[in-house]
Amino acid sequence: MATTITDVRLSALPPVTGRAGLRGVIASEFTKLRSVRSTYAAIAAAVVVSVGIAAIVGAASAAQIHHDVTNKVDFDATQASLVGFYELGQLIIAVLGALTITSEYSTGMIRTSLTAMPRRGVVYAGKLIVFTAVTLVVSLATSFISFFVCQALLSGTGVSASLSRATTVPAAQITTSGGKTALSGTLVISSGTVLTAVIGTALFVTVVALIAFGLGAIIRHTAGSITSVVGLMFVVPIIVQILPSTWRWDIMRFFPDAAGRVVSVTVGQTTAHLWSAWPQFCVTAAYAAVLLIIGACLFRKRDA
Repeated sequence: MATTITDVRLSALPPVTGRAGLRGVIASEFTKLRSVRSTYAAIAAAVVVSVGIAAIVGAASAAQIHHDVTNKVDFDATQASLVGFYELGQLIIAVLGALTITSEYSTGMIRTSLTAMPRRGVVYAGKLIVFTAVTLVVSLATSFISFFVCQALLSGTGVSASLSRATTVPAAQITTSGGKTALSGTLVISSGTVLTAVIGTALFVTVVALIAFGLGAIIRHTAGSITSVVGLMFVVPIIVQILPSTWRWDIMRFFPDAAGRVVSVTVGQTTAHLWSAWPQFCVTAAYAAVLLIIGACLFRKRDA
């Protein structure tokens, strides 16, 4: 007697349907980013260094002002609170930007990622979206925390800034009468200007991180990418300083680091040879855009 064996489904999983898209890649990349210790270490270092420097600057400035009232002249309380973030915090966040894409090349996991999702443009876009979102949130939080910590230490000195009201600070005018030095004149800084500086600094640091991300996609080597970011943002601008002044001033405004010295200013004027805050910020953004586009093209064409 013949026995008929029916087909037995070995798996209860439903058949695969549809096409993997950007939403799944974003979820995957976010899982990757939050599952490695370097992410938390870099974010913690950026916050601690930036807020720590803001506290040191605030305490030191308050002591100087209490000792000598003339130190109030042209003192920018907003810039003082953000200097640690846009000078050193940007470097730490840039390291994270490079690691976000180069770490997969160093471990060989990029092959696994591209096997699971062969659409390289989608993978690159997913990495970029996740990293930009995380960096922007961290940068905004760090910028505001640094600002409030420094202003708390400056309260009572007469130069602290505020996000909720117009801030009056001494103008750059000193008069001497009878052997005594006094301040005269005032300069009113609107709360909108302070808020713009705090948010603008966060945006600047985020764009610097994207520059590092783009360089990481191009170079595909962690040490090389980090070295390139340091060279572009710190070393080359120092070298430019030794050039003749007729060249130096025309070149400085075209470097991506210049925006950091402009967007955080609320008192007095910045270097006359630099553009105003947002045009100068656009220069930094242009560097990031070009490097990200080049990185995307190479990511799609080169072997993993």
